[in-house]
Formats: sequence, structure tokens, C-alpha cells
Amino acid sequence: MMNILVIDDDSTIRLVLSKSLTKQGYQVALASNGLQGIELARQLRPALIICDWMMPGLDGLQVCRQIKAMPELSTTFFILLTARDTPEDRILGLDTGADEFLSKPIHIQELKARVRAGLRIHQLTQDLHLTNRELEHERLEAAQYLQSLLPVQVETPIKIASRFLPSRQLGGDCFDYYWLDRDCLALYLLDVSGHGLGATLPALSVLQWMRSRNDKDRTHRPHQPLDLAEPARVLDALNQAFEMEHYQDKYFTIWYGIYHRTRRQLVYASAGHPPALLLAPEGDPAGSVRRLHTPGLPIGMFADARYEQDCCAIAPGSTLYLFSDGAYELHRENGTRWSLEEFVKLLVELRQHESADLDTLLHRLRHIETQAIFDDDLSILQLDFLEE
Repeated sequence: MMNILVIDDDSTIRLVLSKSLTKQGYQVALASNGLQGIELARQLRPALIICDWMMPGLDGLQVCRQIKAMPELSTTFFILLTARDTPEDRILGLDTGADEFLSKPIHIQELKARVRAGLRIHQLTQDLHLTNRELEHERLEAAQYLQSLLPVQVETPIKIASRFLPSRQLGGDCFDYYWLDRDCLALYLLDVSGHGLGATLPALSVLQWMRSRNDKDRTHRPHQPLDLAEPARVLDALNQAFEMEHYQDKYFTIWYGIYHRTRRQLVYASAGHPPALLLAPEGDPAGSVRRLHTPGLPIGMFADARYEQDCCAIAPGSTLYLFSDGAYELHRENGTRWSLEEFVKLLVELRQHESADLDTLLHRLRHIETQAIFDDDLSILQLDFLEE
């Protein structure tokens, strides 16, 4: 049974409203002033409140403002009972938080109609909140599952650290790294377009697709062998396997690299992804930052897209950062967006102060981002190439 609270200092109006609403099957509580009404609202959490505008002590606007400020009562439908019907009065009431108005003198049929409409809206709001809670639970479960599939930190012979911060809606970030053999380390990070499970599921598909092609037991592999040590060929194969028309028009960007340990060389290719950043060893007088990037459209956009690869030498003591655009597309207090250039400067600054670890970096990024939860997933890998 729906619970309705009537707040009015006029005993006659309280009696009229109570009898009418009770006949319609509603459970009605009565309050004779604003303070009493607020206390009853806290206790009963009614679906709908009818409150007189003009009352001694707390008037209807003050009651409405306090009721709507309480999280547990913010969805309660609030009707202001008033003889004031100018546009200015209605604007003032709506700005305060009132949902509807009921004019004096009260017409019982109008009362019934507005109450029915208010309760329908309240129920729809409750259903929406329940759906949102269910979706949030599903988002957390999906994020936890994705995190359980990501690789663990590595200390030797290359120190590899990673972080994955899912966004409010959960996005399509995913990454992996593993040794193809004793000499070749494969690493990649991808970002599927869009948000929600519609972006997460394709990312998981790519992760499983890549891992299946690294399976050492080839007896159960129906697909053609793929040379994972050739980044451009890997991107070509991904582009053929993940055409966007078969994945709800989802495409993804990716950076893929192979580090050859014995010759200290990194071979890489990218498809519409932010460049990886290679920072020179500490103490290097140039203090250089090299952007590792090759031309190429995101995976899945065009079946005939072709990809190129490049390579660079890796000096002992160098550090490589691989990340999604969620690491630098942040909201600042002045309303502008942070940039990749500023992200690069921050990495250099942290390295110069000997605090180039991911926890320190994420701490700084959280201070830049003004929103409590990032708009987009934030994924980042840090590879420290140790002296050998």
C-alpha cells in the first residue's frame, strides 16, 4: 500500500485530504506543521507528500528543500498545495524541488488525478534506481572478471608494472604481456570504442584470441599459425578477424610490440592508438622522450587496411610506457581537458625526482581529474629495462 504524507496547518484541509485519499486505498499520515512533517517523512519515507505552501514556522518551500536534500527521500513525489498560481510562483516552487502543484480550493477529482500521476512517476523512479543498481553490480562484476584475466607484475629480467582503473561505465581497455620464448617478449594494449559491456566483451574476445595463438600446444588449434613476433602481421590478422560489422560496429585501437632481449631491440606497430613513450635512461643528458608510433587505422574499420612496423634500440635503464587515452584525457577545474603533451611532461618530471612508479603517477592523475570516477578506463603499463 502506498504511503502518503499530508502536511498542513489547517485541520479542515487535513481531514478532507485524509478521507479522500483513504477511500482510494492509500495509507495516509498527517502533520500539522513543517517540523513535524519532516520528522514523519524521515520515519515513514512516503511515496508522495502533499504540503501546504503557506504555513507558520517552516513554510512549504522550506519543507520541500529539506526533504529533497535527504538521499533517502529525494525521489519522494512532492506536491505543493497553494492558492498562488502566478508563473513566478510556480517557477519558484519548481526551482525549490517541488514536482507538482495542487490549487486551492481543492477539487477532489483533480486531487485524485495528480496523486495517481505522482505515484506512477515515483514508482518509475524507484524502478529506474533499482535497474541502475543492478547495472552497477554487473559493471563491478565485469570489471573484477576482466582484472582477474590481466597479467601479474613481473620483476625480472624486465620489471613490468601495470594498472587498470575501470571507469564509471566500464570501457574496452585490455592489455597483456608474455614471453613467446626466452628471447621475445610480446606486449600490447588495446581500447575498444564506446563504453559498457558492449565494449568490454570485444576486448575480452581479443584477449582470448591473442592468447589462443600463443598456445604452445598446437594440436588443438584449428586456425592457421600466426607469427606473433611480427607486429604488422599481427595487426593485419586482427583486422581480418574483428571486422566491426560483426561486432556491433565496434572497432579498437591497439599498440603491439615485441622486445628482443638479446639484441635489445623493440619492434612495434600501432593502429590508431596513442604512441608508446620511451624515456631515456636516468642521467641521460638529453633526457629524451621518444614517441613510438606507426600509421594505421583502428582495427575493424576497413578490411583492406594495412599496417607497418618499426623498431628502435633499447638502452639499459630505459623505461617504456604504454597506455590508453584515459590516462591523459582528464577534466581540469577550469573546464578544459588535459593533453598528451602534459602527460609526457609529468612522466619526465616524476622520473627526474626519482618517483617514477605507477602509484605515484596515478596519485597525480587523480588530483588533476576533477571527477570522482574517470570518464574512461585508464590502463597503463610501465616497463623498466634493467641493466644486464
